[in-house]
Amino acid sequence: MDWLINNAFVQDIIILARPATFNIYFALASIPLGFPFALVLAFGKNSTNPIISNLSRGYIYAFRGSPLFIQFFMFYSIALSMNLAYWKPWGIDHIVMHPLFIGPLVLMLNTAGYSAEILYGALRTVPKGELEAAQAMGMNRWQEFRSVTWPNMIRLAWPAYTNEVVFLFHGTAIVYFTLPVINEQKDLTNKAGELFERDYNIFLHFSVAGLYFLVISLAIFFISKLIYSRLNRHMRVDVKKSMAFKPNYLR
Repeated sequence: MDWLINNAFVQDIIILARPATFNIYFALASIPLGFPFALVLAFGKNSTNPIISNLSRGYIYAFRGSPLFIQFFMFYSIALSMNLAYWKPWGIDHIVMHPLFIGPLVLMLNTAGYSAEILYGALRTVPKGELEAAQAMGMNRWQEFRSVTWPNMIRLAWPAYTNEVVFLFHGTAIVYFTLPVINEQKDLTNKAGELFERDYNIFLHFSVAGLYFLVISLAIFFISKLIYSRLNRHMRVDVKKSMAFKPNYLR
């Protein structure tokens, strides 16, 4: 038992448990806001109004075409430049400039761009025959969306959206590379880097951090698989095969 407690690997698991909660927080705080925004962008891109469509397309292209690291740096620089003029006089500088606010904000804006493209693709592939059948039955726009468009769109988009959620969680690893660390609020990569600076054991500390990312990613896949099974409960779909974890070692 003493050997287990003194084991460096076990100690790293214990030490990195708290930093892992910050990575989880960044993901959980950004996804509930990013998904509705992505829906708005997806329907905006599909709109027949050229202004709305072009604005939505421009947003999606901007966030999909620039690195997440640059987006963090840009938004933090903008917030910092506006601090003396706006945030500080209003007394909200300690909130706006805090990583726990800016981090989820940038991640939300980023994932909305990627998720919107996924949802837009699913929206465009909704079976036309089902839409025509809904119109033939006399359904209005809302009934058509609720009964035909939304169920088909979310089922088609869910596997790809699951990947986006995992990529978003992985993106939390660079939050504190651009944002300041306040009150020792360090995430997995920052804390692993701090441990590395003590003994230069890069394989131990970053391997444990990577293990945390792997385990949490597998948990996301598992939960997503349960949701996908629920979405397809009326169909004879082998969810185990359609969403199985199959590493691709050769490209």
